[in-house]
Amino acid sequence: MSYCLAIDGMQPESRKELHKNYHDNFYGFPIHDDNELFGRLLLEINQAGLSWETVLKKEESFRKAYSNFDIQEVAAYTEEDRERLLGDPGIIRNKLKVNAAIENAKTIVGLQKDFGSFEKWLEHHHPKTLQEWMKLFKKTFKFTGGEIVNEFLMSTGYLKGSHAESCPVYHKVLEHNPLWKQAEEK
Repeated sequence: MSYCLAIDGMQPESRKELHKNYHDNFYGFPIHDDNELFGRLLLEINQAGLSWETVLKKEESFRKAYSNFDIQEVAAYTEEDRERLLGDPGIIRNKLKVNAAIENAKTIVGLQKDFGSFEKWLEHHHPKTLQEWMKLFKKTFKFTGGEIVNEFLMSTGYLKGSHAESCPVYHKVLEHNPLWKQAEEK
């Protein structure tokens, strides 16, 4: 991974630390909180067409703008909230992405009613191939292309591939027993 280009005025060392923290402590680790799973999906959707560093730099702004990723609150957003988000310079102000966040929150509320949680819905469908996951996400959610689905599932421990086996973080992820590992053991 190259850290040689500055993003939005950040010095290369700051960018490196930002990405290193995500890589070492979050990427590939299972998430067991529905709001955080929703937040990761929201961030992955917003990354489309941009660098991950740009999204990481704005993560706290996203968290603030989207009610700390509270699914129930985001699902209840009004047209006024959509306008507020589209005017917020701290986040990605893309109408399709804003609408996807709100609509996907509404969808997750329904999944929680049917399955008990977003996490249980994901577990219910595990294991699947990436192609099967892509079809399911496209049918279920808004703005979820192949790369978004792949990164969301790898970054949350549902699909293998977030770290090479030679990466020291790979072994830390294994200690958290991601679902892909559990599927391999069956």
